[in-house]
This record gives sequence, C-alpha cells and structure tokens, in this order.
Amino acid sequence: MKIHEYQAKQLLSRYGVPVPKGTPAQTADDAVRAGLSLGGFPVVVKAQIHAGGRGKGGGVKLAKSEAELKTYVSQILGMQLVTHQTGSAGQKVQRLLIEEGMKIDREFYAGILLDRAQSRNVFMVSTEGGMDIEEVAAKTPEKIVKVAIDPASGFQPHHARRLAFALGLSGAAFKSAVTCFQNLYKAYVELDCSLVEINPLILSGDKIIALDAKVNFDDNALFRHAEFADLRDLAEEDPAEIEASKHNLNFIKLDGNIGCMVNGAGLAMATMDIIKLHGGDPANFLDVGGGANATTVAAAFQIILADPNVKAILINIFGGIVRCDRVAGGVIEAAKTEHVAIPVVVRLEGNNAELAGEMLRDSGLNFIVAGDLTDAAEKACAAVKG
Repeated sequence: MKIHEYQAKQLLSRYGVPVPKGTPAQTADDAVRAGLSLGGFPVVVKAQIHAGGRGKGGGVKLAKSEAELKTYVSQILGMQLVTHQTGSAGQKVQRLLIEEGMKIDREFYAGILLDRAQSRNVFMVSTEGGMDIEEVAAKTPEKIVKVAIDPASGFQPHHARRLAFALGLSGAAFKSAVTCFQNLYKAYVELDCSLVEINPLILSGDKIIALDAKVNFDDNALFRHAEFADLRDLAEEDPAEIEASKHNLNFIKLDGNIGCMVNGAGLAMATMDIIKLHGGDPANFLDVGGGANATTVAAAFQIILADPNVKAILINIFGGIVRCDRVAGGVIEAAKTEHVAIPVVVRLEGNNAELAGEMLRDSGLNFIVAGDLTDAAEKACAAVKG
C-alpha cells in the first residue's frame, strides 16, 4: 500500500525524523493560505501523486513570492503529471503539499527495504542524493553503502554511525544523522513498512532533514494497522486493481493483449514467461489463489474483460487442493454469466483434470482446451493473431 509524501512525513515526524514544516491542500485557495501561513518565502509547491520524478515533470516548484505561489498552485493543481513512473498517460494532481523552503548544503539518499536474498532488512545511504537511485545503482553502485540488519539483534547504534560516516559527516551533523537513522529504522519496523525512502535527505546547517519521503506498507500486515485505511487514496490506484482487491485477487495490469487467469503467483509468472516465449504479450498478472470458484472466476473475468486491449484469455489452473472439475464448473458458469465473446484457452492440470476437460468440451461454449502449458501458450497466441 502506497501513501502520499505528506502522509509519510506526518508519520515519520512522530518518530522524531526531522521534516520541513508543511501543509497539504486540495484546493487552490487552501494551498495559497497554507503558503502564506509559513511566515515567509520561498515556499515549495509539490504535487502529491504516487510516483517519483515529480520535479522533472514540472510537479515541484519553488515560489519566491505570493504571485509565484499563486501561479505555481494554479499550474500544478489539476495538471496531468507525467513522470518516468506514471507512464505516458500521467496522473492527475488532486493534492498539493505546501512546504517551507529549506537551505540545502548537501543532498543524500537514504532507504530501507527487505533484501529477500539475505532475508534481512537493508539500510542504504548514498552521497548521490536528489538523483534517481536506480541510475546511481546502474552506473556507480559503489556510491551506495548498504548495511544488512540481523533480525535477532536489530538496528544498533554502530549501524547508524557506520551509515553517517559513509556520508562523510562529522560533529553535530554526524550526531543528527545517527539519531535520524535510528528513528527512521524504528518507524520502518513499527509501521510494518515494505519501503522507506528519503530522496533527498539534506544537510541544512548542522541538521539532517528529510526533504522528501516515500513510505510503502506491507499489505500482509495491514490487519495490525486499522488506522492506515484512512491513508489510502483510491484515486491514485488502478480501478481494476481496486476491484481485484475486493475479491482477494492479486492483479497487476500490463500492456499486452492476452489476459491471464492463474492460481498461484509462481505459476502466473511462468505463464506470462511462456506467453512471451511464443511471441505473445500478457495483459495482466492475475492470481486467483488456491480456492478458485465460480465467484472468484467471475470476478476475474470481469476485471480482465474491462481491459479493451484483451483479445484472448488464457486460464491456467493447477488442481492441487482445489479440484479441476470444480474450477471448470466455475469457468463455465462465469463464462455464461459474463457473456465472454473472445477466445478462452483453458489448461487444467492435476486433480480431476480429465473430467474437467470433458466438462469444458461439452459445455457448448467457445473454450479452447489445451493439453499442457506450451500448448496453451501457443493456442492463446494463435487466437490473438487469428
């Protein structure tokens, strides 16, 4: 789950992470009032969308007067902001963050996330703040210092000191960074985050301040944080993904034309890979889970068919716990209910697979039954081309 920058800063400030004074706004009048309430210029007008690269796209402006403040607010609020993370369609700006301007002496990067290869949280810092960290990682990876945290002992003062030393800090700035890093890690753990990223983290005088903030929550831990529900901004999410979450379906929209309906994340990845191998393009990642039934299959059909680019559907189900004949019954019922008019390739393997195949063939519907995964991918690609 993603949240806005201003929400991330509100949370981090509760843990003692220094952030600039600022106020969110959803109207131009509120934004101007927020800027004037800061007590002086310059002030920063920042678009609030769930994407990085806002500054390069024109979504962050430094206003040095009331006239400039009004101009930038009118320009940014309501604009369709295009960044390298939004795609060509961009994202409409419906919220702003109005912040005090800060004196910037140096810019750094700081981030915390789970390294699945090590099964440990990793705290990263870099002297290359204010830049795309992906570009830094690709071109000058040695400029990113990483510290893996043992889950048994947790984040220790020596970890924070090592990170501060890596940024070349000393004196009061060093102490400020150590305290900031300790508080940042505490927030990461206690809020059940999957990512905390500060870019840039700045040195202003002898103080370390989070000039920007990105926080993502671990969806699997949201049951522990009922208060996070109010932080969710549905306007920033894909409507199909919102609908999928209502039915406990794992869905991610892609750019292809073959809709995928699979049970199991690993099998879904393999299905998309083999579609690509045979010259096709998957339109989505959709995992219906281990308990696929008529209701979930119908919901999956609705979500897939809502994409006008989809020209064929590939259903790939492995019947382990769930019986293939029950899945086939759900597919037949859902196909009738949803009036599916495009080719549907079905590959069912496992418990009662033969019976399921007979049910599909005898249904009178336009199902293309595949014998194995390769056959299914070939038939799906052919159906699109034909």
